[in-house]
Amino acid sequence: MKGGPQAQAFRGAGNCARNHTPPAPANEHAPPSYQAPGPRTLVLVSSPTPDALLGPADVRELAAALGVRPTKQRGQNFVIDANTVRRIVRTADVRPDDVVVEVGPGLGSLTLALLEVADRVTAVEIDDVLAAALPATITARMPARADRFALVHSDAMHVAELPGPAPTALVANLPYNVAVPVLLHMLDTFPTIERTLVMVQAEVADRLAAGPGSKVYGVPSVKANWYAEVKRAGAIGRNVFWPAPNVDSGLVSLVRRTEPIKTTATKAEVFAVVDAAFAQRRKTLRAALAGWAGSAAAAEAALVAAGVSPQARGEALTVEEFAAIAENRADADALDTAQHAQHTEESRPS
Repeated sequence: MKGGPQAQAFRGAGNCARNHTPPAPANEHAPPSYQAPGPRTLVLVSSPTPDALLGPADVRELAAALGVRPTKQRGQNFVIDANTVRRIVRTADVRPDDVVVEVGPGLGSLTLALLEVADRVTAVEIDDVLAAALPATITARMPARADRFALVHSDAMHVAELPGPAPTALVANLPYNVAVPVLLHMLDTFPTIERTLVMVQAEVADRLAAGPGSKVYGVPSVKANWYAEVKRAGAIGRNVFWPAPNVDSGLVSLVRRTEPIKTTATKAEVFAVVDAAFAQRRKTLRAALAGWAGSAAAAEAALVAAGVSPQARGEALTVEEFAAIAENRADADALDTAQHAQHTEESRPS
């Protein structure tokens, strides 16, 4: 997690293949000052906390040893408070038999806390230096659990499979600039994820957890609700991060639906309606969906068939209602196709 210990941490780690846990002896991505660790190459890190988790001094010292500076481009804010990461693990309801996937582990603050509780943890990290260093940090601080850790060195948006058993939980401190796309991608790609807890910008947390009728209810709210029951699960102060962000953070809990939304429309068809409705959220649905349906009259027909007022706006609809609209547009298309085929057949000379 971008974001205190007996404090011995390997200075670096080996080059990390995509689905790879143990470090190799060299790292082509590391800064010039990097030295691959020998069996006794350690950086001693002092900490007031008598456990394996990272504290403020540990995070800064490890970052300095690796030549790491948090970047705004990747939304990097490392958690430096052990109590905060343990609170996240508790709030996420991580269980001893869970296989947890973490996106953006950074220096490993949350990773170590997850390994204290979960059966296995797989971390997905895009940063070359951070990905290379993490396995050695886990091995040094939590050697008894190192074989329960796996690393995927990749952009989370491109991850289509994970090593080991299928994940049952997603717990992550998501970079603010890509939080919603990454969350939706992971929920869609890994249907075995039953429980999710993400830390995101407070404004994003509000949008994800918003219900119909709220001013911040929108595309993220509806799409997240397609997969799960969503709620706010707490607030996180700025002082637990390094560097401290300029915005507040919030926790969002998502528990996957036990039964999917009942509809004959596909997810893509439903999401197309959602995107169209909120692209012009101040307009009535009859007007906002005109482009999607082909005309305002066609939009009205789909809305009426779905039991939705053409004068309503997208912010008032549930995900089930969006699915009903998509379903009736699909039915209308099928009817149009059948009628066109019948007309063509009747027009042929006998």
